[in-house]
Amino acid sequence: MRKEQFQTLLQFFKVLADESRLKIVGILANQECSVEELAALMRLKEPTVSHHLAKLKEVNLVTMRPDGNSRLYQLDNEALENISKEIFTPGKIASLIEPVDTEAWENKVLNNYLQSNPNNLEKVQRLKEIPANRKKRLVILKWLANKFEPGIEYSEQMVNEILSRYHPDYATLQRELISYQFILREDGIYWRNLQA
Repeated sequence: MRKEQFQTLLQFFKVLADESRLKIVGILANQECSVEELAALMRLKEPTVSHHLAKLKEVNLVTMRPDGNSRLYQLDNEALENISKEIFTPGKIASLIEPVDTEAWENKVLNNYLQSNPNNLEKVQRLKEIPANRKKRLVILKWLANKFEPGIEYSEQMVNEILSRYHPDYATLQRELISYQFILREDGIYWRNLQA
């Protein structure tokens, strides 16, 4: 999203982040009103209503037309529809964020569930526990799947041996890796799924 579109959207939300302005928009969606009418309907002073209308005009949500000595305000439906079409699409909303570190959450999970054994010469990190949370468990399973070399076939004994380096409940880990298809199995032969 371009910077000016982002600023427009930010200004739009700032203006509407006020209960009185939202009520004014609701009233003007149904009928044209003068400042005097809006003040009576909302039990506000006319200068306060004028201030709110000026803010709404800044983001092109209301239009004004002269009517004799007074001015009538109404919601600008077309401007509202244009904002909706231009900005409120999933793609545009997704583009609001700056690029984020997609691995930050996975790294946090790994840091929380892995521990190093100072007595281990190989510096193998062990799993403290198998996460109960599905999303966290998937992070751990993905990490474990990377302990298997692509293109290598493993026997069940080899799989259990590798998994037991990281947690004593290797049988559960093996079932989970197969269940989520991180590891594939056929006729007692296991291999890492490169599509997972």
